[in-house]
Amino acid sequence: MRANLGRWTLATTLVAVLVAGSALPAAAAAASRPNRLQSAADDLHRLGITGVQTLSRTPHGQDAARAGVADLEKQTPVPADGYFRMGSNTKTFVAVVTLQLAGEGRLSLDDTVEHWLPGVVTGNGNDGGRITVRNLLQHTSGLYNYTRDIDVLGTADGYLAHRYDHYDPAGLIAIAVKHEPGFEPGTHWDYSNTNYVLAGMIIERATGHSWGSEVRSRILRPLGLRHTVVPGDRATVPDPHAEGYQQWEPGAGLVDTTILNPSVADAAGSLITTPSDLATFWQALQQGRLLKPAQMTQMHQTVLAETMQDYYPGIRYGLGIMWTPSDCGGFWLHPGDVPGTSTWNAVSTNGSRVAIVSLTTQLADPTTSAAVETRTGELLNDVICHS
Repeated sequence: MRANLGRWTLATTLVAVLVAGSALPAAAAAASRPNRLQSAADDLHRLGITGVQTLSRTPHGQDAARAGVADLEKQTPVPADGYFRMGSNTKTFVAVVTLQLAGEGRLSLDDTVEHWLPGVVTGNGNDGGRITVRNLLQHTSGLYNYTRDIDVLGTADGYLAHRYDHYDPAGLIAIAVKHEPGFEPGTHWDYSNTNYVLAGMIIERATGHSWGSEVRSRILRPLGLRHTVVPGDRATVPDPHAEGYQQWEPGAGLVDTTILNPSVADAAGSLITTPSDLATFWQALQQGRLLKPAQMTQMHQTVLAETMQDYYPGIRYGLGIMWTPSDCGGFWLHPGDVPGTSTWNAVSTNGSRVAIVSLTTQLADPTTSAAVETRTGELLNDVICHS
């Protein structure tokens, strides 16, 4: 999202770091293992991230570290296991619910959008009758990404003017279908938040409950995720939390972007969580505690993420989950961004190793941003491959 606010996607150099292998050789990584999280957190803070939280779980136990401040004015420390906006990690939760419904026979991945939401996706070459639920979850619909055309996510002035605005899901889709699709459904891949707003609407139509209610009953309560929040229109983040800061243009100052009505993200990116809750979710998912084997197989059937290959060679997208190559084979993830906050994660195939990184600053300077991404990628690779 750094170069195009509101995309809730990966930052720009992670996969190149992972494909090339960690900057730390295996022996060095092993030697530094007790301090790897704190070292990374300190490095990220020195690069300009105001607040950093890191957490890892491996067969050797759990470690956590933090660096920086929660508030630039008050200079208070970053809270331990503090709340943050998870951004597009939300998509994985929504994909799990959709796949659970498919496993129960309440919908099919081959159902069309028109079947569930008649007349919603139409006009300007858009045709919901040709887009399936699978296309939505895998970003192969061709639908325009509405977050490219929304003021609150684009500039500092737009953010300040619209940060409290409420957005209806149907209104977000209306923004998207004003634009022509990028390609015929199923023929290519491109990341679009529009897909997951539609998925959330389909969950509501299929169950009679909001997507957020289904996330609570199907994921949060069974896993005991008491600190993962479906915020609705609540514009604040629960305490304790670190403030989020956005640099909208290179050389510009930081703007506190903690306040945001998350309805602008809806089922594409509105959930709030903590490092420990998010780690529990990712481990439970990969350990088969949320989906039956048939649905797990469907989730992990990936296609090449075509429009990311220039920056992330080899990265692939399943149903609400990404796979990236690493120097130990590869791992699963789904990062997320909202203005002022970035979330990174990595989980091993069997769920035995997981890493969570929460950064409460989005920087616009490309050189500094690249350094942040590189250091974050090294940490993820270290936890998954050298622990």
